[in-house]
Amino acid sequence: MSRRSLTLLIASVGTAVAIAVSVLVPVPYVILGPGPTLNTLGKDSAGHPLITISGHPVYPTNGHLNLVTVSYQGCAGNRFNIFTALVAWLNPHQAVVPEGEICPAGQTQKQTQEQDTQEMTSSQQTATAAALTQLHIPYSTEVVVVLPERGFPAYGVLKAGDVITAVDGQPVTGPASLTKLISAHPPGSTLTLTITRSGQSHQVQVGTRESGGHPVMGVQITQEYKFPFQVTISVGDIGGPSAGMMFALGIIDKLSRLSLTSGRFIAGTGEITASGQVQPIGGIQQKMIGARNAGATIFLTPAANCADAKGAVPAGLRLVKVSTLNQAVTYLEALKAGKSVPSC
Repeated sequence: MSRRSLTLLIASVGTAVAIAVSVLVPVPYVILGPGPTLNTLGKDSAGHPLITISGHPVYPTNGHLNLVTVSYQGCAGNRFNIFTALVAWLNPHQAVVPEGEICPAGQTQKQTQEQDTQEMTSSQQTATAAALTQLHIPYSTEVVVVLPERGFPAYGVLKAGDVITAVDGQPVTGPASLTKLISAHPPGSTLTLTITRSGQSHQVQVGTRESGGHPVMGVQITQEYKFPFQVTISVGDIGGPSAGMMFALGIIDKLSRLSLTSGRFIAGTGEITASGQVQPIGGIQQKMIGARNAGATIFLTPAANCADAKGAVPAGLRLVKVSTLNQAVTYLEALKAGKSVPSC
């Protein structure tokens, strides 16, 4: 075989190997694209309202207050090759990001979706709390035990599901107040906790120990809300916390005579706190595209996402910058009156 033929053979084999590796070896990235968008004032595909309120008067609504989502492809068990990544990178409606930004190490796409579903459930409760706070409708909170930690004083004394209502006779109104009441005593103290277990009130003695420079009982807790009426939100298998603000606005629109949309197609995104703070989210560019494709003309944008949104706003979509739920309500009212509002 001539040197030229040998060189061509080696080059061909090398090229074939490189192509095979590119096709067969997955890359650690995730492709983001526009996902489903749902009207929080409307109904799902089965004809059921996304938001159902019972035990309190509700008012007619119109227009759209759409939540928006991001679809993604990737994570362990669903990876793709470099060619798929390049095609997505060239698509202006998609983004390619490192896998670690979406899926924790070793977590499959299914596991990530299950986690997103749990976050969605939590965000619905928080959105209801934020809406009622905005409307000055009182509600209460409970501190519920999730898991006593082995090796700490609470282990074997407190159980999952216990509601902690008082420490040494002082009422517990939330996680912050519980921490404050525990920190009022030095490590090694014994506290008298009033708890509700299986509907019955009990008093138990729980010690504390030092951890991270603070006295702790060694228990994981969560905050749950007790609302004066029932708010049910149903969105199927859509997950994540980023629809919180739109849920809150949908609840406000149903519980009041405000008519926030005035018949317009409004979409938006943003995680919400019970006090009404609007927090930034991921995938803002894909969410704007999904909103505009669905027909939205106004997009409520978390202030902290404005830098990412600039330069990628679809034609015909007007951004409204918000930092709080109160601002979102105020600016929607201003838009109805033809007044100017902040934009990104």
